[in-house]
Amino acid sequence: MPERRIRADAAENRTRILAIAREQLDSTQDLRLNAVAKAAGLGQGTLYRHFPTREALLVEVYRADVAELVEAAGSLLAEHDAVTAMRHWLDRVADYARVKRGVLAVLEPVSGTKLATSHTPRIGEAIALLLEAGRKDGTIRDDVDEADVLVLLGFLSRMTNAEAAPRASHLLGVLLDGLRTRD
Repeated sequence: MPERRIRADAAENRTRILAIAREQLDSTQDLRLNAVAKAAGLGQGTLYRHFPTREALLVEVYRADVAELVEAAGSLLAEHDAVTAMRHWLDRVADYARVKRGVLAVLEPVSGTKLATSHTPRIGEAIALLLEAGRKDGTIRDDVDEADVLVLLGFLSRMTNAEAAPRASHLLGVLLDGLRTRD
């Protein structure tokens, strides 16, 4: 059976809904679908056709953020040297962690944990790509792997938005310094 194509206006609505939900996660842990629909300039029926439940919407916000984060690794390496690409990617990780905190705060603990765990391998692949590029050009240590970096990045999920805002960038810089080779 051929893949069903989504109409352009429906795709735009879906994109707008996801963007609004992502924005609202920054300001509330009580994400309400009617508020998302209103902010997106859409009726509730349109929102529910795309996302029948709040959990479905949150899962898609999270999935989209992971996809963007993973895809960024290759794009950044095409534009920058390995260390610079890693730094820009880590900045994106800080944004992703903010969304992750928002999504996990709204979802039930078990479903939130399952969601986060299910995407860890893809994020690990992006880290491995960045690390390998740094190893090839001699700027990233050979004794660090993606599992090490994932463990180190775990601190971002445990911070509140108020804690992360002033400190995440600095702490990610410390992490990056630890990944670099020493002369």
